Amino acid sequence: MIEKPIVLGVDIGGSHITAALVDLGIRTIIPGSCKRKFVNARDEADKILNNWCDVIIDALNSSSISHKKIGIAMPGPFDYKTGISLIQDQDKFKALYKLNVKEELAKRLNIDTESIRFINDAASFLQGEVFGGAASDYNKVLGLTLGTGLGSAIFSNGIAEDADLWNSDFKKGIAEDYLSSRWFVSRYTELTGKSVNGVKELTQLTDSEIYIKQIFLDFTKNLAEFLIPLIQKYNAEAVVIGGNISNAFDSFLPGLNKVLKENQILVDIKIAHLKEDASLIGAASCWEDACIKAKYNRIIS
Repeated sequence: MIEKPIVLGVDIGGSHITAALVDLGIRTIIPGSCKRKFVNARDEADKILNNWCDVIIDALNSSSISHKKIGIAMPGPFDYKTGISLIQDQDKFKALYKLNVKEELAKRLNIDTESIRFINDAASFLQGEVFGGAASDYNKVLGLTLGTGLGSAIFSNGIAEDADLWNSDFKKGIAEDYLSSRWFVSRYTELTGKSVNGVKELTQLTDSEIYIKQIFLDFTKNLAEFLIPLIQKYNAEAVVIGGNISNAFDSFLPGLNKVLKENQILVDIKIAHLKEDASLIGAASCWEDACIKAKYNRIIS
C-alpha cells in the first residue's frame, strides 16, 4: 500500500493567507499546523510575497516532512498552470501583475517550481468538499458559496472549476444582487425600515419573526430559480452550499427542497462539511489528481 503524502494547502484571499498541512491519506488537516496572517493586498510585490512565505514556512515547520509539496488556492484572473498573475483591474495584488508567482515563491522557499501547484480559489472550496467533505459520493456537483459575494464552481470528470456565475443575468440585475448577504440586509430594511448587519444578526431578531420568515421565503424562491436551470445544464447530482449564509440553512433548506421537488428536480442539497478547511484541503488535493480521476472512473464504471 502506497503511503499518501502530506501536502501544504494554502488559501490566499484579498486580506489574508491561511496555510495548513493536509494528510491526503485521511483527507484532513493536521492539528496544530494551521497558520494565518493578514496581508495588505495593496503592498509592493516583495512585501506580499515575503509575507506569504513567512506563513508557508511557519506551517511547513509545524511538522517534519521530507518532501515539500504545496497546493495554493488563488483568486483569478491567474494562469494556474504557469503561475503568472493576471490580476490587474481589481483593488488587490496589482503589484503582482504578469509576475511569475510560482517562480518567485520557489526561489524564496528554496524549492523547485514543480513542487508548487495552483487552483482557482472558488474551485478549491468545491474540490475540498468532493475530496473529503459533503460531496465525496458524487461525480457531478455544483458548488455555491453564499456570503458577502457569490462564489460558484462545478465539479465534473474528476476536477472542480470556477463557474464564474456571480455576475450572470438574474431578475433585474445579476445573481450576486439576490444571493448574497447584502440582499438580506436590503430586503430587511425594505420590509421594516430598520437596519441589520448581516444574516447572523437577522436570524436572532425574534421580535421581527414574521418579516424574517418572509425574507427567507423570498430568498428560497430566488435560490431555486437560480439553481434549477444550472442543475439541468450541468446534470448535477448534488449541490453543495457553503459560505456564511449556509449557517442559516435550517431557515431555507426545507423550502428549497420543496420547490425543487415541485419542479421535478431530483438533486441532493448538501451543506458544506469542511467550512473554512475546504479551500485548504481542496488546494492540497491538487496533488491527488490521479487519485480523484481513479475515483471518478470507479463511480461511472
